[in-house]
Amino acid sequence: MPLNTNNHPLSTEQLESLRRLDACTLANAIETFNVRLHNEGFTDGGLHCLFPNLPPVVGYAATVKIRGSAPPTAGGAYAQRTDWWEYVQSLPKPHIIVAQDISSHPGLGALLGEVHFNIQRALGCVGVVTNGAVRSVPTAKALGFQVFADHVTVSHAYTHIVEFGTPVEVDGLKVQSGDLLHGDQHGVQSIPMNIASQIPAAAARVTAQKQAIIALCQSPEFTLEKLRALVATK
Repeated sequence: MPLNTNNHPLSTEQLESLRRLDACTLANAIETFNVRLHNEGFTDGGLHCLFPNLPPVVGYAATVKIRGSAPPTAGGAYAQRTDWWEYVQSLPKPHIIVAQDISSHPGLGALLGEVHFNIQRALGCVGVVTNGAVRSVPTAKALGFQVFADHVTVSHAYTHIVEFGTPVEVDGLKVQSGDLLHGDQHGVQSIPMNIASQIPAAAARVTAQKQAIIALCQSPEFTLEKLRALVATK
């Protein structure tokens, strides 16, 4: 499937500059561009970051829809499908798997476990985002593979791939194939590609303003008048 963006992939240096940002600073920086509503573009808080001590991850979304609560009617179980691996590899690296569980009982079975964590890591993936489940959590942690999931389960049950490379929605975040994503302990958000290269500079300005306010609040020179004057300069 083609990359769903009109922009070229970012350089390694640009990706690294985004990865160094925490999610809250990134969100604040994106807001300064007014390219989307302030209540969209991020997960709604129901998603669990399994490894909050890992650094942020940044990658291009490889989207997949799965079911796991009942046997597949066609196409075989996920372990029998390898066609989606070529799709993942067709995207710029690094990749983040975004798996929407569309079954009647999301999270009953896991798409990724011990073997598939290793397969996806070999394909260039750095994490997974799913409203479904994962298992073999120690394997993901040992690989440094970040996991954002609604559930942890013991089994893959009947998990199977319905389609891949199509738009998905996970915990309020709408994602298209190839979208640039960022995630850390606070959650996952998409990064608009048309402003991605400008975000680090915007984040530096936001951080400087924030630090000035914090410094005043911690200073013996603090007054409400000074605080109002400083906030007014934002």
